[in-house]
Amino acid sequence: MKIVSSGTAFPQHYYKQHEITSALTDFWHEKSNTPQRSALVERFHKNAGVDGRYLTLSLDEFRALENWGQANDAWIDGAVKLGEQAITRALERVGVGADKIGALFFVSITGIANPSIDARLMNKLSFSSHLRRIPIFGLGCVAGAAGLSRAADYVLAHPDQIAILLSVELCSLTWQKEDTTAANMISTGLFGDGAAAIVVAGKDVPLSGPRVVATESCFYRDTSNLMGWDISNEGLKVVLSPEVPQVVVDNLGANVDEFLAKHNLNRSDIGSWIMHTGGPKVLDAMAKSLDLPREALDASWRWLKEVGNLSSAAVLVVLDDIMSNDRPAPGTYSVLAAMGPGFCSEIVLIRW
Repeated sequence: MKIVSSGTAFPQHYYKQHEITSALTDFWHEKSNTPQRSALVERFHKNAGVDGRYLTLSLDEFRALENWGQANDAWIDGAVKLGEQAITRALERVGVGADKIGALFFVSITGIANPSIDARLMNKLSFSSHLRRIPIFGLGCVAGAAGLSRAADYVLAHPDQIAILLSVELCSLTWQKEDTTAANMISTGLFGDGAAAIVVAGKDVPLSGPRVVATESCFYRDTSNLMGWDISNEGLKVVLSPEVPQVVVDNLGANVDEFLAKHNLNRSDIGSWIMHTGGPKVLDAMAKSLDLPREALDASWRWLKEVGNLSSAAVLVVLDDIMSNDRPAPGTYSVLAAMGPGFCSEIVLIRW
């Protein structure tokens, strides 16, 4: 199984963090006329480690949304557009036509569509009418790593085929304008919008790229209350517990050690770490759990700063950056990992 190409796509609207903070602070101040609430918004946004984010709608358009239906319609429109762009870029980089793809895995947690986004893309790109489509909903931030694992499983079973993983997350469309809880204020300061596509080929396909050596799924029982959505009349209301970083500290290092030991490796054999940009506390927790210096996660910190947390697309954007701009030397091992609702983690061992 080889990762032969990648591509990303972002919406047209980019705002500095202070612009988003100001717009939301003004809105919530009008709603509640509570200066203390405005101060909390500013503090949460300042601590998010984010300089700016891409948004699907302009701030004025976001403010004009009246209900979940309108937000979800915007998600469908944006997901199709960004999905087409990300896939096209990834395929162009490797010189493969859409008609040569055997399977398309689509992951997202920020909207709902039936027909699914992958089905709508069938009418945008020249995929075969026999393309195997696998839409996956509900995995949240872990879905980028989990989707890569499932695509690798597919080409392991079909070594002469090529699969695409597409992640589109338009997190801004889930922000709840009537919700002034700490979880929602943190969410509006942390999450952004974007898409990533990863092209994975079986061993018999004459294309080159880093090899997916193995993958691992880890589920932590009785932690389902830590992260996810509450489904309300207003839409997808974020659940985000302050306990998440400690769960990362308590579990990730042991999971990685156990996984690597199966392949006669340990942490010192890993030359680069490709980690989900979960936020400052999550990145710090990952580094602590793995006993890594902060600079080992520089790529993740950089993308958190530039675009925020893109949920499932976040770790794939970091992977795309390393694929395009900072490839490790041949033979180097990398660990790609993400964590998400469940609570759970997904780990991928890559060799360049």
